[in-house]
Amino acid sequence: MTVLEPSDLKKPRAATLFIILTVTVDMLAVGMILPVIPSLITKFTHGNIAVAAQTLGFFGILFVIAQLVFSPLLGALSDQFGRKPIILLSNVGLGLDCLFLAWAPALGWLYLGRIISAVTASSVPTAMSYMADLTIPAKRAAGFGAINAGLGVGFILGPAIGGVLSDINPRLPFCVAGVLCLFNALYGLLFLPESLASHHRSPFSWKRANPVASFSMLRSSKRMAGLSLMLLIAYITQQSTSVYVMYVDYRYHWMHRSVGFSLAAAGLLAGIYSMTLVKRLISKVGERGTILIGVLGGALGYLILGSANTGGIACLAIPVFSLTWLIWPVAQSLMSRQTSSSEQGQLQGAINVIRQCGDLIGTGLFPYIFSKSIGPGSWIEAPGLAFFVAFAILMVALGVAERATRPASV
Repeated sequence: MTVLEPSDLKKPRAATLFIILTVTVDMLAVGMILPVIPSLITKFTHGNIAVAAQTLGFFGILFVIAQLVFSPLLGALSDQFGRKPIILLSNVGLGLDCLFLAWAPALGWLYLGRIISAVTASSVPTAMSYMADLTIPAKRAAGFGAINAGLGVGFILGPAIGGVLSDINPRLPFCVAGVLCLFNALYGLLFLPESLASHHRSPFSWKRANPVASFSMLRSSKRMAGLSLMLLIAYITQQSTSVYVMYVDYRYHWMHRSVGFSLAAAGLLAGIYSMTLVKRLISKVGERGTILIGVLGGALGYLILGSANTGGIACLAIPVFSLTWLIWPVAQSLMSRQTSSSEQGQLQGAINVIRQCGDLIGTGLFPYIFSKSIGPGSWIEAPGLAFFVAFAILMVALGVAERATRPASV
């Protein structure tokens, strides 16, 4: 198997393009099914949107629990066997998940498909490890930003395509997404080189491959612990977007196509911010300033979205809350520089555990809040309440980020 080294200047550039394209196609598939899943769940709950919102929350919680268990395991396996096998496994798992969703005759089958994807889902953290293998520490923020840009491109095209396909047939986006993922796995098998050299690999250990052990790495220093806490809070609030599709449908009566294009706009901005704005902001205000701008921008964006009385005003919130995409590459770069080459997979697995913990809390919290802020039996008729809560939580994250990134804490 071909293995690349950072010292080989040409091959890492080609490998970078390969891994970005692989992640982009993966996220394209996710983006295609994103605006359609809530409608499918609503259909299975006989049109009761409040029940569908709660079901969506349980749906997400199950996915996250499975990922919490298996993500550190896959990260540790990638440190022993290399990044490529884990990326291919993730692609196949997502492809099978999409095909299950396309065929599912009842709600229970949706859960089964999601479990398959959750057990194998590690393409993004493994891609981050792949990038860390090929880049010097000083350039990792830009490399992680490039991967995030690929994610953004996937979300640009995915929701728009998914919205159009769902108007033809509600199950069609799942079929197309599943085929794309399986072709992506075949592409990776044939063309994606391995990035982790044998002398940088570490033997598999069950001690390092469980979620609890992952936190020992994240507590290795005050800076690492602070950045981990900041990421956890930010990931929690990111899950407020899990009710976005239902929110704009309930409040503004948007069609699938409109929802798809709005998500595509968010993906476009995420790509622009990740590919161009990260590097420019780091050069002007440093990594600390870039993170603070991302956290504050996200908070203000959610405040605007929750307050918006019209769909037009809600659209104005998109470029603001999309600033949260500045957070991930910079925080991951800071954390990767405090970790050895043989532990990058473990680190990305640990970061994924943080993400999944945030998702676990957020996917339960925000759909529940939304279900209790609309219709009969609601606490208060305030459809934007979930986004107000996201604003408040991100303001806490702003204080944590300010403290964790202080130069004196290095």
